Amino acid sequence: MKDKQGPLKVAIVGVPEVTASTLYGMFDLFSSPGRDFQFITTGEPGPQAMQPMIVARTPDAFAAANGVPIKPHHDFSNCPQPDIVCIPDFFVNPGDSVAGQYAEEAKWLAEVHGRGAILASACSGAVLLGEAGLLANCEATIHWGYVKTLTNNYPGVRVKLQQSLVLSGEAQRIVMAGGGSSWQDLALYLIARHVGLAQAIEVAKVYMLQWHDLGQRPFASLMSFRQTDDAVINRCQAWMAENYGTSSPVAAMIEVSQLPERSFMRRFRHATGMTPLDYVQALRLEEAKQMLETGDLPVEAIANEVGYEDASFFGRLFRRKVGLTPAQYRLRFGSIRRALT
Repeated sequence: MKDKQGPLKVAIVGVPEVTASTLYGMFDLFSSPGRDFQFITTGEPGPQAMQPMIVARTPDAFAAANGVPIKPHHDFSNCPQPDIVCIPDFFVNPGDSVAGQYAEEAKWLAEVHGRGAILASACSGAVLLGEAGLLANCEATIHWGYVKTLTNNYPGVRVKLQQSLVLSGEAQRIVMAGGGSSWQDLALYLIARHVGLAQAIEVAKVYMLQWHDLGQRPFASLMSFRQTDDAVINRCQAWMAENYGTSSPVAAMIEVSQLPERSFMRRFRHATGMTPLDYVQALRLEEAKQMLETGDLPVEAIANEVGYEDASFFGRLFRRKVGLTPAQYRLRFGSIRRALT
């Protein structure tokens, strides 16, 4: 909760690869507490409780990833000590290391955090927390497409896809939001925590925001379906994509691979990051998601189509992996697809 004079200083970090909509969306939301709800209800704006500012390695204007111009208010050398620092998402190749590319940003983040600032990231912005050395052996979250960007490059990081927000570090001074529009959850949380719950509710009303309480699991098509560098495992992946409904799928893949069972198990896990059985289950559930979204087959029939004779087992597995029952998933995402087609 805010307990000092003057508005809270919120620095929003800009890099040339930044997503402009997130950066400017954060700026708008953090400008709102205390000001906008009173303006809408009385015609007179109230005093701002937060003062957002864009900060970058240079004060010069630059183009965001989509070409929108970004003009920083400060560079790292002259930025006032912020109470909160937010890192919007930016474009980085999934899984790749960015070591050394953001050395100035990482150094500044570590310094202001050491002086007491809250650090908060949205989506791939969590990569800069890793570059600052703040994610080692910590729980974290990031967009489902960028999980390996964290796990491949920062030792001991534990990604929690089922949570919209993850709090880490001493006194929970590191806050991470997963992906997409969950940056809105991040902003509302920070407003509630540091200004007040009433003000966060007012901002949600002004902008008609809803909390994304599902986490990312219902949205995540597993990146492990990508082709690997192992030609034998590639062949098994391609075969399984066409035959996921087969009985004894792991034994069938072993036969396709023409490898001894232990060698196959070891190579498959090394190539995909999953056991063969987990991979088969994930593939089947992705197909089931598509069928639930696009058709009207009963859940029992879908279970059978994707390879499960026991519909109750399928339902339990679906809920454990996706976070919704098949019926809940169909209700939520089938209606979205129908509305968009």
